Amino acid sequence: MLRFRTMCGGLKLLGIRRTSTAPAASPNVRRLEYKPIKKVMVANRGEIAIRVFRACTELGIRTVAVYSEQDTGQMHRQKADEAYLIGRGLAPVQAYLHIPDIIKVAKENNVDAIHPGYGFLSERADFAQACQDAGVRFIGPSPEVVRKMGDKVEARAIAIAAGVPVVPGTNAPITSLHEAQEFSNIYGFPIIFKAAYGGGGRGMRVVHSYEDLEENYTRAFSEALAAFGNGALFVEKFIERPRHIEVQILGDQYGNILHLYERDCSIQRRHQKVVEIAPAAHLDPQLRTRLTSDSVKLAKQVGYENAGTVEFLVDKHGKHYFIEVNSRLQVEHTVTEEITDVDLVHAQIHVTEGRSLPDLGLRQENIRINGCAIQCRVTTEDPARSFQPDTGRIEVFRSGEGMGIRLDNASAFQGAVISPHYDSLLVKVIAHAKDHLTAATKMSRALAEFRVRGVKTNIPFLQNVLNNQQFLGGTVDTQFIDENPELFQLRPAQNRAQKLLYYLGHVMVNGPTTPIPVKADPSSTDPIVPVVPIGPPPAGFRDILLREGPEGFARAVRNHQGLLLMDTTFRDAHQSLLATRVRTHDLKKISPYVAHNFSKLFSIENWGGRLTCGTEPDRNWAPSVARPLETLKRSWRQFCEVAKENGMDVFRVFDSLNYLPNLLLGMEAVGSAGGVVEAAISYTGDVADPSRTKYSLQYYMDLAEELVRAGTHILCIKDMAGLLKPAACTMLVGSLRDRFPDLPLHIHTHDTSGAGVAAMLACAQAGADVVDVASDSMSGMTSQPSMGALVACTRGTPLDTGVPLERVFDYSEYWEGARGLYAAFDCTATMKSGNSDVYENEIPGGQYTNLHFQAHSMGLGSKFKEVKKAYVEANQMLGDLIKVTPSSKIVGDLAQFMVQNGLSRAEAEAQAEELSFPRSVVEFLQGYIGIPHGGFPEPLRSKVLKDLPRVEGRPGASLPPLDLQALEKELIERHGDDVTPEDVLSAAMYPDVFTQFKDFTSTFGPVDSLNTRLFLQGPKIAEEFEVELERGKTLHIKALAVSDLNWAGQRQVFFELNGQLRSILVKDTQAMKEMHFHPKALKDVKGQIGAPMPGKMIDIKVAAGDKVVKGQPLCVLSAMKMETVVTSPMEGTVRKVHVTTDMTLEGDDLILEIE
Repeated sequence: MLRFRTMCGGLKLLGIRRTSTAPAASPNVRRLEYKPIKKVMVANRGEIAIRVFRACTELGIRTVAVYSEQDTGQMHRQKADEAYLIGRGLAPVQAYLHIPDIIKVAKENNVDAIHPGYGFLSERADFAQACQDAGVRFIGPSPEVVRKMGDKVEARAIAIAAGVPVVPGTNAPITSLHEAQEFSNIYGFPIIFKAAYGGGGRGMRVVHSYEDLEENYTRAFSEALAAFGNGALFVEKFIERPRHIEVQILGDQYGNILHLYERDCSIQRRHQKVVEIAPAAHLDPQLRTRLTSDSVKLAKQVGYENAGTVEFLVDKHGKHYFIEVNSRLQVEHTVTEEITDVDLVHAQIHVTEGRSLPDLGLRQENIRINGCAIQCRVTTEDPARSFQPDTGRIEVFRSGEGMGIRLDNASAFQGAVISPHYDSLLVKVIAHAKDHLTAATKMSRALAEFRVRGVKTNIPFLQNVLNNQQFLGGTVDTQFIDENPELFQLRPAQNRAQKLLYYLGHVMVNGPTTPIPVKADPSSTDPIVPVVPIGPPPAGFRDILLREGPEGFARAVRNHQGLLLMDTTFRDAHQSLLATRVRTHDLKKISPYVAHNFSKLFSIENWGGRLTCGTEPDRNWAPSVARPLETLKRSWRQFCEVAKENGMDVFRVFDSLNYLPNLLLGMEAVGSAGGVVEAAISYTGDVADPSRTKYSLQYYMDLAEELVRAGTHILCIKDMAGLLKPAACTMLVGSLRDRFPDLPLHIHTHDTSGAGVAAMLACAQAGADVVDVASDSMSGMTSQPSMGALVACTRGTPLDTGVPLERVFDYSEYWEGARGLYAAFDCTATMKSGNSDVYENEIPGGQYTNLHFQAHSMGLGSKFKEVKKAYVEANQMLGDLIKVTPSSKIVGDLAQFMVQNGLSRAEAEAQAEELSFPRSVVEFLQGYIGIPHGGFPEPLRSKVLKDLPRVEGRPGASLPPLDLQALEKELIERHGDDVTPEDVLSAAMYPDVFTQFKDFTSTFGPVDSLNTRLFLQGPKIAEEFEVELERGKTLHIKALAVSDLNWAGQRQVFFELNGQLRSILVKDTQAMKEMHFHPKALKDVKGQIGAPMPGKMIDIKVAAGDKVVKGQPLCVLSAMKMETVVTSPMEGTVRKVHVTTDMTLEGDDLILEIE
């Protein structure tokens, strides 16, 4: 209490002290009464309101804020001592333009003076007059001066009378389009419209041709009316490539006027300043003198009081032209304060109190330039989308600070909501240093420290400006942005941490992003990685490949003593057992162990058929072990070249029908790329059974002959269903070894029947060089035979693999733990063992697992035996196919179709003309995947196809060539500049999957850094964990809470990230189904036109049925007091309009459809 009384007393004494400091009147000027100000209202919002509040607090003056209904959560009302609502029921901007409400609040709360800030009412003479009439001082020029300077036409006349040069223009505001047309006829183009009663780029439009005159006049009038309450315009000749130089002036009530030097505001877009510099770089001293003296002369001509700015254009010849006076404080006043050490707001208040400039210590001879200051306006605008304003909630805010950095902001804090109703300015960053270059360096460093998440900002663009050599040289004009397109080559913010939080929150609210076949939680513990020795791994077969090329590699394989193994754990094993769900995260963790301990392996199998969604294989995982890539008929040279560059070595080329033209195409592509060609023969039937005549031993020998003749380095037998019995192995492999004694033979099988180990041993004894195995804990059933079993069975024999058995055990232990993470996808959830009936149904291993899952998910679990039986019949219906992806899927689709519809083979064939067969079956019969051995089944083919077209010869041969350059351009337009060659090829082969992947990673970030349990299940409440983004960058995260549903169908999820509270909003997908929302424009549908930014629809120019041409205006959207014309991207007919006038839209909301 004692302290409180002492403070009160202190304030009272301060008031006495301030009262006693009334200035002595300067000679030769009128004596005015000094009236101290005790309470100031700021009739504005945002950072300028807070800037004035701070100055008032420093002077011991009480502060009052006003706010609109939309600004109840804004910081400026919290920074003031008092805050009052104005404009109840009015539109957001109109609330701050409602003079009666503002005056009423001022009178009711004993406000001595009102500071208008900038924008809104700051240059309205009627507001200054209303303050005066109400007995409240206006912190600014007199109403008459505001009127004269605010009317830019009258200001021109005053400038002319004062002898200040002006740009040719109208003498009064124009009242019609006709007057603008007359002016352009006299002076020619370009011309510029300007709002007569405001600035800041509002209502300002440059017109370059007669055709654009009417549209730009209408838009300028509308913008001026919305921003200033008066749509009056004047028009003048547009000076091209000028510098925009403005001079800060300050006057008192005694006739004293001085300047505080100039600011260079040439870096603009849409006539709005982006970066301001004081003083102007490389400005001729004589020109500086002319500019400042003309500014003071003009101010004296009109009897200017308080702070103001005189603005000029300086052409390339050094001639200057007056353009306007801003009778208020400017946004960029900060840079002047920094270089002159003059607090302009303090000065404004003191002048309004009646003090003179000399008494404030402000004399022209004392004003000196100290160094250089640069101000960057950080706005919530997206430079990549033509600076369209962005709105939303700031999820993360971290500013750049430090020596020489000043921040003026209001809404820049975590949790702040950026609305579409007001200016997009987020924070002003001011850097002060000894010279231009040093200030630019400080500013660049400060901007790099900023972290703003939740809304887009122009920071990447500002960083490009600050690094631009023309800017650093100080030689910029108003065309700087337009003439430097490289400024828009933006480096996107990584935003990794916030994206990961969004992913985790999404999983916590909506469950896993991948469908879960069965309800089984992942293991709560991560697999333990065995100890990896320090240093490089030992040499392996890849070293031979790099040294001697594919031919030398093949010789080394053939000459190797003992059996070589290929480990399929990284691909086919998890495809067969875990539905292809094993993540790169878990593969990378064990890779160093494999590299150090299994260098004697032939290779490690990686996923085939495509580049896995743009993910680049890391050769450092296992640098000495050869890595094969399975390549289907989609193979082509570019794909193979890029795959080889990314670390692939051996390319297993196969075709699901053993269709030779497809195989030869793939082999040629691999050979051209310099890879090891491993041509594969897909195996089916039983060569040891003389009754199985279609796929006889001679069939395989003849096909092998063709492949060897075509130049394969290695020959592979690909037994996808695990049909090779030991006797067949001996017969087939023995025959191949006899026929091709110098050719390496590689055998792939599945262990569905349980005889895989015996079969592979038989192959090895018959002359096979390489057989495929999987880690013990990932082997058996529909996977490959056990690695440990093969290693143990051959140990100490001529077939010894040289692989240490104890290392196999450690490897298996890791995968046993990893497999527990994928419990929801494990085939053992529905299938407890392999089954020897595979010799009858011939279902490939991976498909056997998938069919089992599908049967259970479709309620046919009890009928799986029928599915397998139908698979046999379907296979026979289609002519007894070789069953490998995709032919196996075709057979499987037909089998399930038959079971679902209760059809036998005979019934299906009899009703073939009436039945709607699965699409895959129809396309197979059309010839889309090639011609099967023995031809297509008749009459089934004719019955099903009827008049449908048929493909003759190799599928794809008739397709037009793919323009990869055009595809790359298309991908860059959609996904940004970071499109890689891997991306282009992925998109070429799997366009939908690639698009989904890019959208997923763009939304959720580097989810590969999350462990698998978190990825699938998300964290539990109160769980703490770490996420390593990269070496030396680790996130410490704690999940805190999930909120109830809000009105927008969202839940707020709270985390603690590196000790700081973070929260994200996640749409509850289930709740969203029950709520109505405006549809979004689909990016992939060309004719769907979406809102380019959040805002209000103020004009719709077309209706359903209208014909439109490319570039035609469709509608006008208003946001943050700026109007944007949405134009048609194409020619067509408007099919439907989804919006109405005055409708408020979010970004990408569907506006209309064109067809």
